[in-house]
Amino acid sequence: MCPACKGDLEIAGDWIVCLSCHYHYQAENDIPLLFWPNEWDNAKKDVTDIVKDFYEKTPFPNYEKLENVGDLVHKAQSSFFANLLNEQIPFNVKVLEVGCGTGQMSNFLGVAHRDIFATDMCLNSLALGQEFKKKNSLERVGFYQMNLFRPIFKEESFPLVICNGVLHHTSDPYAGFQSISKLVKRGGYILVGLYNKYGRLITDFRRIIFKIFSDRYKFLDPRLRGQDRGEAKKTAWFADQYKHPNELKHTIGEVLKWFEKNGIDFVYGIPNPKAFASFKLTDSIFKKHPSGNWFDHFVTQFHLFSSGSKEGGFFTMIGKKRL
Repeated sequence: MCPACKGDLEIAGDWIVCLSCHYHYQAENDIPLLFWPNEWDNAKKDVTDIVKDFYEKTPFPNYEKLENVGDLVHKAQSSFFANLLNEQIPFNVKVLEVGCGTGQMSNFLGVAHRDIFATDMCLNSLALGQEFKKKNSLERVGFYQMNLFRPIFKEESFPLVICNGVLHHTSDPYAGFQSISKLVKRGGYILVGLYNKYGRLITDFRRIIFKIFSDRYKFLDPRLRGQDRGEAKKTAWFADQYKHPNELKHTIGEVLKWFEKNGIDFVYGIPNPKAFASFKLTDSIFKKHPSGNWFDHFVTQFHLFSSGSKEGGFFTMIGKKRL
């Protein structure tokens, strides 16, 4: 739908035209350019432009050494999260990824006969994903330029919406969650990944050290001293973790409130919000698990703090929209 007025769109030659407001949208490299600005009043700070500029200059993640589907699958197999999604998301299902970045996850999930709609506001990032898609004939993946606060899809269009590592870089993460949760079908699922308020403390400390000492001592970050990635990937990781112009942090309890306010039941979390209930690769992430209480969350988030050195204090929450 039109992000400006929510009218229906149609393709007319080289243009995408709104049938209601008659606005004409372009496409570049077969990527529909459907980004529409927030148009908030001056009382609300809008960081969209500075974040967009940041990722236009430093697309993340980098496609270094990824030439074909085999390379992408090999990389994904080293990530338990990517493998978990690939094993448990059914075939022939529509999946929306909001804030796909360079589209590596979308392209990977699209290999296995799924219809993937990958959106991001940064054209440079989308172009990298589109280039890989075309090179490897991933016909069931589509890339779209979109502002998550002004969606281009109608409400209740997708059985699964993924928004991983995105909302905490926006002006208003909760408003962003409200916007994308409307796109989930009743009985469908939403997956959000965020920086944790406590798990992020070690990264925050490193950021201070890097700022004081002019980006020296990068060996303090395990990913930067490892030998398993090239310089381009290290540069992209350092920029994303330590130079981002806008970063917010959240808690398990906070996201559970987001779910409740928007008619979504908690299903699963990584790490598990229930204290001492360790995550297992055999767990079904789309079947309901206990959400825990404040003490469980305290224990889980303390563990995130103590183990957040490598992953940057990241946590994931999955919910199911009520019928």
